[in-house]
Amino acid sequence: MIPQSFVQELLSRVDIVDVIERYLPLKKSGANYFACCPFHGEKSASFSVSPSKQFYHCFGCGVHGSAIGFLMEYSGLGFVDAVKELAAQTGLQVPDDGRSASPTQGDASERLYEAMAIAARFYREQLKPARQAIDYLKRRGLSGEVAARFGLGYAPDDWQALQKVFPDYQVKTLANAGLVIDNDQGRRYDRFRNRIIFPIHDRRGRIIAFGGRVLDKGEPKYLNSPETPLFEKGRELYGLFLAQKAIRDAGFAVVVEGYMDVVALAQFGIENAVATLGTATTPQHVHTLLRQSDRVVFCFDGDAAGRRAAWRALENALESLRDDATLAFLFLPAEHDPDSFVRAEGADAFRKAAGSATPLARFLIQELADRHPLDSAEGRAAFVHEAAPLVIRIGAPLLRLQVIKAVAEASGLTQAELEQALAQLAPHQPRRRGAADAAAPTGASHEPPPPTATERARRAVRPSVQRPRLQGRRKPPSTAGTLLRLVLQHPTWAARLPVSLIPDDSPEGLALIAIIDMLSLGEPVPAGGLGALIERFRDTPHGETLARVAAELVDAEFDEAVVETLFDDSLRKLHADSVSNEIAALLQRDREQGLDSAHRHRLSELLLEKRNLASGGKVSDL
Repeated sequence: MIPQSFVQELLSRVDIVDVIERYLPLKKSGANYFACCPFHGEKSASFSVSPSKQFYHCFGCGVHGSAIGFLMEYSGLGFVDAVKELAAQTGLQVPDDGRSASPTQGDASERLYEAMAIAARFYREQLKPARQAIDYLKRRGLSGEVAARFGLGYAPDDWQALQKVFPDYQVKTLANAGLVIDNDQGRRYDRFRNRIIFPIHDRRGRIIAFGGRVLDKGEPKYLNSPETPLFEKGRELYGLFLAQKAIRDAGFAVVVEGYMDVVALAQFGIENAVATLGTATTPQHVHTLLRQSDRVVFCFDGDAAGRRAAWRALENALESLRDDATLAFLFLPAEHDPDSFVRAEGADAFRKAAGSATPLARFLIQELADRHPLDSAEGRAAFVHEAAPLVIRIGAPLLRLQVIKAVAEASGLTQAELEQALAQLAPHQPRRRGAADAAAPTGASHEPPPPTATERARRAVRPSVQRPRLQGRRKPPSTAGTLLRLVLQHPTWAARLPVSLIPDDSPEGLALIAIIDMLSLGEPVPAGGLGALIERFRDTPHGETLARVAAELVDAEFDEAVVETLFDDSLRKLHADSVSNEIAALLQRDREQGLDSAHRHRLSELLLEKRNLASGGKVSDL
């Protein structure tokens, strides 16, 4: 666990403008800076960064947060990794408060990362003198610049080549990292031999695995690292670390099937491509890609194998679909893969083909219609029968409705008839199990995976607002809501509020009480602006409320000329409400059972105080 005190110190030392400007071009306008939002497609700059509040907010899709929150959302990092990344940029050492579940786990991971980095450097050094490997890359048309950019290397044709850089060749770390294999006779040898080496990075740029390709003929053609504590192939995408900026610049991501396709496309200036790692496209891949862009194009060979792979990608994407995002499928001519196509036709032809790729819904209808000819009642019935379990899994409600209409039209049914058929068929029709489901037990749920701890923490900071929303008229805030907004604008004013007066029947009131309690316990107001205050309450019941109200303040902050008056008026209103509530309770008691002398005296005091407040008197010390 990272101590809260360190998080606050870190945010007090960084400027959110400097942090975000490393990833986005910001333009100053008034007191704030603006850019086109990187989290949803737009042409006008609605992404606002406030240096005074140390907080960002998009008026288009509603995303907002601190510098830490930006790194989490932009780079797909967890909270701890985002803090470490920000600390590294600032030159601070991240401490540990001693509450980690496994004190040695971090050290073990660092040893694995170090081993992977050493191995990658060794493989790169072996490439230059390896004439046969250089000749192979030249035959594939790769330049030295592209090879260097992707960190390509060569594993010598030697059973224990890594012993040159790992003198303790028997150390357990090498096996845990997947660099070596221990056979049944107790002999250890290198996993990769006589292969071009492709380092696989995580989203922070750390090497977590390798892919190796044979130089000429041989099996397997591609060899990946096994799954390790650092590497889960169903979640990682080759080239994503290097492609992130290009994906945002191009406005879409291209998913291909092999390392060489990614590298070859980059050679021709198409740098927004990634590849799966020897598996079918998984739901986790789709989630990751849709965090990077609102448009994803899957590129497959046009042969039967390519169409089967595309269909598996479609099946595994259905639950992840959003109404503001597009998944499309590009099928190349049968004689081409992405590598050969871009060499034969050029980069512009590839971009044009990607731009006109078949949207997922159309591919779904076309594929099912090809399987079940629609010129007979039997064919149409089979068409609907296979479509039913797919349609109900579409996660985007508007797209699901469009697909229902398309299936109804193709099958000659009315929409109402189809919906009735779906209700009858869907519960009894199990989904065809694809490669990604092979390890799951029969009958396993196909619901989206539960949120990770990191995702739950992120949701505690802000509502899930990945897609644009309509901006309606806001309901006027309650008195507690107004005071919370004033306190977020001037956090030290929370010390002036009597906690006994704050109503606890609303999220705003409870959040205000939490801030007052924080100050009453001697904890200082976070020095890193509004963003730091929001981070202070990350992963608490008040995190979402505070982040939401902070985002509203970016849009409509109180005028400093009237905030003091507004604060006093709100406090007077709070006091008046409290007095009125107590008077009402005493009058109710009087009606039901009468009042003793003490209660009658208290009622007289309250009535006098109410008249004083109504005439504009000051709120007394309570």
